[in-house]
Amino acid sequence: MQLDIVELSRLQFAMTALYHFLFVPLTLGLSILVAIMESVYVMTNRPIWRQMTKFWGSLFGINFVLGVATGLTMEFQFGMNWSYYSQYVGDIFGAPLAIEGLMAFFLEATFVGLFFFGWDKLSKRAHLVVAWLVAIGTNFSALWILIANGWMQNPVGAQFNPMTMRMEMTSFYDVVFNEVAQAKFVHTVSAGYVTASVFVLGVSAWYLLKGRHVELARRSLAVAASFGLASALSVVVLGDESGYNVSHSQKMKMAAIEGMWTTEKAPAPFTMIGFPDQAARETHYAIHIPYVMGLIGTRSLTKEIPGIDKLVAQAQDRIRSGLIAYDALMTIRENKGNVPAAVTSKFEAHSGDLGFALLLKRYVDDPRQATPEQIAMAANDTVPTVWPLFWAFRIMAGLGFAFIAVLAIFFYQTSFKKMQYPRFMLKLAVLIIPAPWIAAELGWFVAEFGRQPWTVDGVLPTALSASSLSVTDLALTLAGFVLFYTVLFIIEMGLMIKYIRKGPYIDVPETDRWQSEHQMRLSAHHNQIQPAE
Repeated sequence: MQLDIVELSRLQFAMTALYHFLFVPLTLGLSILVAIMESVYVMTNRPIWRQMTKFWGSLFGINFVLGVATGLTMEFQFGMNWSYYSQYVGDIFGAPLAIEGLMAFFLEATFVGLFFFGWDKLSKRAHLVVAWLVAIGTNFSALWILIANGWMQNPVGAQFNPMTMRMEMTSFYDVVFNEVAQAKFVHTVSAGYVTASVFVLGVSAWYLLKGRHVELARRSLAVAASFGLASALSVVVLGDESGYNVSHSQKMKMAAIEGMWTTEKAPAPFTMIGFPDQAARETHYAIHIPYVMGLIGTRSLTKEIPGIDKLVAQAQDRIRSGLIAYDALMTIRENKGNVPAAVTSKFEAHSGDLGFALLLKRYVDDPRQATPEQIAMAANDTVPTVWPLFWAFRIMAGLGFAFIAVLAIFFYQTSFKKMQYPRFMLKLAVLIIPAPWIAAELGWFVAEFGRQPWTVDGVLPTALSASSLSVTDLALTLAGFVLFYTVLFIIEMGLMIKYIRKGPYIDVPETDRWQSEHQMRLSAHHNQIQPAE
């Protein structure tokens, strides 16, 4: 029954996180694109760029509001669904989460209001500063969330206190500059830039197909193609860096993504395609590319990447080591204030493996009573289900390279073909609008599902992290969240489609506007030089 509670808690958090991340990438990317467009407006003073800023800014605003609304629920879920996790690691996890809250609700919310209501109250340069502060605040809000998440993937700057039975922070610097967190941040925001670029590209292409708002669409498409191509290329480079970090901080995740059941001779090949079979511990019909995995995972031709079989054997060793730490911990707890130095030394020597001993809690109340068979089962639990990770990663990577190809073609047409776009290209741009969201959701699935069976990798098993709720409680709240978030998603889609169909607030061709303004200036000058009657 406890396992059912854990699985329902995981499903509930997964649903809310995936719904929330439907809004996040577009918010991250549009904030930068809107700031770029307003920068061009301030530099050139051409009204078409102000019109573009306002139009894409309105779509950013819709997405921003719903992103905040869906994100609030996730933070409360840590206390509601994962109370033991919150108690166990709250001293570390709570700090970046609190800073993110300040960034989101003070910096972002304040300047978002100034952005939308300050057009006629602020100077052009002051409003431009506001636009960039919105973009910076939005991206830095994501930074702190990813610092918190990165610590769950690579728990540095903290240690377990046997007296309080909690993880406690030892170095805020190490938590903030965690290599996994920093790599995740730049990779995630770059993916958001690609999402927004493909969105702007697709909507602009739709306008060109319909022959509407042509001047706005052509310029928007040019910005999206250039910014998007740079972002898509950076996603690949930064994704490679993330893969390198995973190869030495989460070796089991790397082996599962690759479907590497046995340790390959260095340099390991990359499995381009195949059909992982968890029961047989084999990937059927695999097609390999020599050396590539070794280069990605180790940056060398001589270092070995351990396979699942070797990592399971290492997990058994770490469980046995963790049992020594667990036994010393129980002695410390029973003899508070009078703990022999040898016991303390024993705990400190093996405390890094304590989390592995806790994996046995699934099979036996007192891990010290575990049988060799139970130790073997707990070690096998460290292997996540391979085939979803294997395919999710490859679909995500394939989409990433597809975005590079599409954006490169549009960039070429924009730069060297005088913005002449064949109709099939415009139709393709419209069709691929949903693709970046698919890639982003798959990326989060790989990151989070690949961490199982851990909530905090190597420290706290997911099976121990959940609150003491009933199955009925979780089923009802899960249904409620799905219903509520589906309604919000429908509202989001309805508003976005409505404003896209409506188009910009002022639909005047740029040439006509400049002619009109020129005539007005001539008329004013003519009136000034007329003699008084």
